[in-house]
Amino acid sequence: MGHHHHLELPETPSPGYLLANRRTESTFEEIPVIDFKDANSKDPVIRRELADRIRDACINVGFFYLKNHGISHHFITDTIDAGKRFFSLPEPVKMELDIHKSSNYKGYTALLGENTNSEGQGDLHEGFDIGWEPQEASVEENAPIDNSPMNGGNVWPKDLPGFKEPVLAYYHAAVDLGKRLFPLFALALDLPENFFDDKTTKPAAIMRILHYPPQNLTDIAVNDKQIGIGAHTDYECFTILWQDQSGGLQVQNMKGQWIDAVPIAGTVVVNLGDQFARWTNDIFKSTLHRVMNRSGHERFSIPLFFGTDYNVRLEPIPSCASPGSLAKYDVVTAGDYVKSRLEATYSHSATN
Repeated sequence: MGHHHHLELPETPSPGYLLANRRTESTFEEIPVIDFKDANSKDPVIRRELADRIRDACINVGFFYLKNHGISHHFITDTIDAGKRFFSLPEPVKMELDIHKSSNYKGYTALLGENTNSEGQGDLHEGFDIGWEPQEASVEENAPIDNSPMNGGNVWPKDLPGFKEPVLAYYHAAVDLGKRLFPLFALALDLPENFFDDKTTKPAAIMRILHYPPQNLTDIAVNDKQIGIGAHTDYECFTILWQDQSGGLQVQNMKGQWIDAVPIAGTVVVNLGDQFARWTNDIFKSTLHRVMNRSGHERFSIPLFFGTDYNVRLEPIPSCASPGSLAKYDVVTAGDYVKSRLEATYSHSATN
């Protein structure tokens, strides 16, 4: 993939970005931890430093930890408690919310209901998926109405009081964090801080609560095709992931080695997805990752996948297209891309 490194630079290269193209790709051995406490600083120098740290992680790793991320600890614990109560319901009750009954991938996914890596034999996790909805029952005056194919109401368990409220509270806290990240990603790309504002007007964010049962180590040795979640890249711009202390998340570096994304208390993991890779012509990395739950315990995690509005065209951002470099991807809209990837992921378990 190194063919774009020897391109001649234009007379006035945009500082940093084309320079970054010439940097050798570093092989990361560990994932950087970035402190987000200055995200709202009014000092442009401090914000620039933070954006540069994020940029370095995005170019060389595609993953970073974020501390001081602003999601209250109790939002996390309340949501995990809610998830435990939901996943312990009888299977037939959970299957009433089967994601295959939904036109837009909301609801429950059973064990082995997904096959993230097409060479796998189903993923050893169950999940519950929601998309955007207002936190209060009263409809907000100016809430954007989104009629795109991926939108549509969430499905909630009927007889599980105290489930919806904490889950939505966490969802909104994580969406707020995502909105605070976009201006820094823009700065990291030498773009105006508000570059993504008009492309993220409807919160195209999907949240999942995932439950990985303990995996028997002898089973893994016998059948390595069935793991917690198969090797994959995420489909959207970026993912904000809370993971418990069980561990098991692994990220592939440029040499093809799997690096453990060890749980660090008080952090969330942020990783880039394919929308950003396509948009930046692979300057931002969408990194292959997987989960092997070898802890002997059950594992819980909460990813929030943050994408753009459905109709945004993923054509190379100007600061990422140096003269003479080739576009690596066909231009598609963000929504069509995600929809096609979801269809592929769930197709093996769809029952017509």
